[in-house]
Amino acid sequence: MAKHRLTRRTSVRGVQLVGLTAALAAAAGTSAVALSPSAGPANAGTSATAGQLEAMTAARVERRDLASRDMARFDLSLASTRKAQIDAAAVAKARQAKLTANATLTARRALALSAAKAQAAAKAKALAKAAAAAKAEALAKAAAAPKVVLPTTGYHLTAGFGQAGGRWAKNHTGLDFAAPLGTPIRSVMAGEVIQADYEGAYGRQVKVRHADGTVTSYSHMSEFDVSVGDTVKAGDQVGAIGVTGNTTGPHVHFEVLPGGGDPIDPKPWLREHGVNP
Repeated sequence: MAKHRLTRRTSVRGVQLVGLTAALAAAAGTSAVALSPSAGPANAGTSATAGQLEAMTAARVERRDLASRDMARFDLSLASTRKAQIDAAAVAKARQAKLTANATLTARRALALSAAKAQAAAKAKALAKAAAAAKAEALAKAAAAPKVVLPTTGYHLTAGFGQAGGRWAKNHTGLDFAAPLGTPIRSVMAGEVIQADYEGAYGRQVKVRHADGTVTSYSHMSEFDVSVGDTVKAGDQVGAIGVTGNTTGPHVHFEVLPGGGDPIDPKPWLREHGVNP
């Protein structure tokens, strides 16, 4: 009787311990703990704590490995990004340097072109000014120089200066321009009429004094077209070809008297003044 009670009591206690151990294992999240009916309280508690620690340690190690791998990938990505940024900055810097160099070269070329244009314009202006000055000087000289023409047109020379002959009391003192009767006789230069009269062997004669004091004489005219005191220009008509005075045919006897004195050979004088009889 007493033995039966002891056995029953022991069985109940063992069942209670097993149930308590299982409950503790379930509460700790350990489902793989193998318990036997004969396991005591001390063994069950020790087995559940070791499994927990091992699982927690493995989880920590795995998390550290994952974190380490993630950090390594992050470092690689960061390094790659930094390298790309450095390369891009170098490319941008080189491009900017090239653009700056091109802009500087363009500016220098523009300055050189502008300077060349300014120099060419200044040279052209100087040449134009010089040409204008030369033209003005030529015009002034032309205006200052007396214009000279021949005393008549359609002529031929019949006697020269210094010729001797029975038609003259002394050697010939002028140049004879033979032309048809009535051919106009012109003043060879601008001047003032100082004589328009009949002069013996010279027939009708006109004399003109010019600015330099030279006097030119026109003889044997058929008519007078000017009077004493008239002002004439080079080429103005002073008379017409005639046969008045001592003459054998229609012509104008032309003389040049420097300063109104003795006559000189008209041919060189006319040539010096730009006309060739």
